Amino acid sequence: MKAGIIRWLVFFGLGAMLFSCSETKSLQEGQYLYDGAKIRINSNPKIKRKERKELEDELKHLVRPQPNTSLLGIRFKLLFYNAGTSKGKGIGHWIQKTLGEPPVLASYPVLEKSRTVLQNRLENRGFFKDSVILDTTYKGRKLRARYTAEVGYQYKIRNVVYPSDPDSLGQKISRMAKNSLLKKGDPYNLDVIKNERTHIDTRLKQRGYYYFSPDDLLVKADTTVGDHQVDMTLIIKKSTPAEGREVYRIGEVIVFADYDINSDTGQAMKQVPKFHGYTIVDPGKKFHPEVVSRALVFKPGDLYNRTNHDLSLNRLITLGVFKFVKVRFDETDTGKNILNAYYYLTPAQKKSIRFEISALTKSDDANGGELSVNWRNRNFFHGAELFTASVSAGLEKQFIGKGVSITTNKLGVDFNLYLPRVIAPFQFQTNSGFMPKTRVNLGYEYFDEITQYTLNSFKASFGYIWKESAAKEHTLDVIRIDYVDPSHISPAFQLGLDTNIFLARSLERQFILGPVYNFNLNTQLRPSHKKNNYYFNGNLDLSSNLLGILTGADINKGKEKEIFNTPFSQYVRAEADFRHYLNFSQNTVLATRATAGIGYAYGNSSTMPFVKQFFAGGANDIRAFRSRSLGPGSFYAGNRDTAFLADQPGDIKMEMNAEIRFKLFSVVHWAFFVDAGNIWTLREDSSRPGSIFSKDFLQQVAVGVGTGIRLDISILLLRLDLGIPVREPFLPEHERWLFDSKNLVLNFAIGYPF
Repeated sequence: MKAGIIRWLVFFGLGAMLFSCSETKSLQEGQYLYDGAKIRINSNPKIKRKERKELEDELKHLVRPQPNTSLLGIRFKLLFYNAGTSKGKGIGHWIQKTLGEPPVLASYPVLEKSRTVLQNRLENRGFFKDSVILDTTYKGRKLRARYTAEVGYQYKIRNVVYPSDPDSLGQKISRMAKNSLLKKGDPYNLDVIKNERTHIDTRLKQRGYYYFSPDDLLVKADTTVGDHQVDMTLIIKKSTPAEGREVYRIGEVIVFADYDINSDTGQAMKQVPKFHGYTIVDPGKKFHPEVVSRALVFKPGDLYNRTNHDLSLNRLITLGVFKFVKVRFDETDTGKNILNAYYYLTPAQKKSIRFEISALTKSDDANGGELSVNWRNRNFFHGAELFTASVSAGLEKQFIGKGVSITTNKLGVDFNLYLPRVIAPFQFQTNSGFMPKTRVNLGYEYFDEITQYTLNSFKASFGYIWKESAAKEHTLDVIRIDYVDPSHISPAFQLGLDTNIFLARSLERQFILGPVYNFNLNTQLRPSHKKNNYYFNGNLDLSSNLLGILTGADINKGKEKEIFNTPFSQYVRAEADFRHYLNFSQNTVLATRATAGIGYAYGNSSTMPFVKQFFAGGANDIRAFRSRSLGPGSFYAGNRDTAFLADQPGDIKMEMNAEIRFKLFSVVHWAFFVDAGNIWTLREDSSRPGSIFSKDFLQQVAVGVGTGIRLDISILLLRLDLGIPVREPFLPEHERWLFDSKNLVLNFAIGYPF
């Protein structure tokens, strides 16, 4: 036993020595590989452990240089660099330049500069007259830095005095004291002081001070008051220009709706009539003037306001019909503090067409492809309307052995009209920088499962889309109609319908009629680099709830009601999807997801429509199980030795996922994941024993693990995931935990699963 342990220790020791030698292979005489830095804080008096950790992390991010990229302690990019060659061609050169990373060399001047930066940061945090000591340690050809910060008392704010100037500007700044970022008792912090100046400038811009600047404010700090305290005084600089102290209003608002760099704007403005107070220059009449007037927040005579300035620009940009949008404010020579606003709008290309071809292959021996043609018109009725039309056709063939195959054909057309306004009998006001939209949709899909059935689906909807901010979006389809008509049902499939009333009900000819509301929050859409980001999508789908009540529909009592000789579906369906993204670094992310949904059919329906039910398994779901084949509950639909597994719908779904993603090199990324979840039915289904949701649902949760490689080429991410079942709920209760390497599932997909 001891001999075995010794052999392993020797093996790992030799491996570590080889790696170490390989990492320093390309160093020249006198050069040392930089091995990183350690930050240590010695404080007297002692500071709290949490504050110490935060300060250490802050200082650590300031240290330069950063050592070579490593994974599990191995600098694999440096190893690739040393394994390659500097010659201008060949595989060795490609390895070095593409996969490799040159050694980061230790340099005393650079380390000393980092020491100075750390010293300055401590002073900016209120640790005055303290010092940072730099030490270095050598291990072979590697050098490691250690910075020790000797800190004493952190200075705290005792008093904050605001300007006492009797003029209007001084009085307005003084009134902002109650909302100041500088609080008595808080530690001295230079960043907070800078933010306070910006905060005051922002609030002044809301009050018409167009020419004021944060640099016109001076914050004096007096650290001689004793007891490690500081008094702060905000002063308006004497050098502040006269216009910076004045309030400005908007005069003329002139909009060049078809601007070109070669346009003669002076000539174009002559004899242009005003529209709702705006001068809109559009000689070619490309746009209705209402488009611009609805987007602009500024009106002649308004006090200048930075929020309205930004909102007007954002609303014009989000119309989607202008390639470039810019604004200029010019002071008039009337001496009355008036600014004329000039908007220059350059139209985008009006029409475009896009062709898309895709191919797919699945782990269930299904192969196929799809062709789609998409046409867009960005100014359909000269009111910044967006009209889209798409036609798609697809073919998928699945081989299930013994010369038997299943062929699926799809053909669809879809039309969308987006109007940059709310068409409704009520007023819809929003202060968002995004124009609210009305959406009208019409579509048709032909789905032919040749050996089983054919579905003809028609859809139409009318609703609204509006955004509170870049991260929050609401969608409300006031009315949505879906009509599903199954036909050409094969005798074999009909036999299955005859023995499964739930499947038969879900595939009946039916109307889906009702509103749908969706809310989406995605903090990743904000231009920031936060460590934590969130995504939430909530959906509420109602069908014929009021109609069912008014008609007295009750299928259980034989009172099934119809519209145009077709039963209408009556249900309530809710779904929520929450995701969290923890960014350890720019190239390493832990992504987690929890999603759940429930659909309840009642009144005129005994089951949810097939297209509204939940499914489990697949490339974006529980990846260790085949697409739409998992569950419900402990039920299993087929033979493990057969490639074909029928779709298994359910009324309830619960799922959790976790995935660690990291970059290997260039466009190559890697991930490890864990998926868990299942679907269940709300009612007993005699043809699928074990499918109903009960208090023991946790015993029926499926679990899969796996790994995957991703190619991120900026505009496209290709993903290949290998999933392995480790818990199969359809096995006997005491045999469900296993590592089922015989039933690996390979998923090829585009984009991340969540």
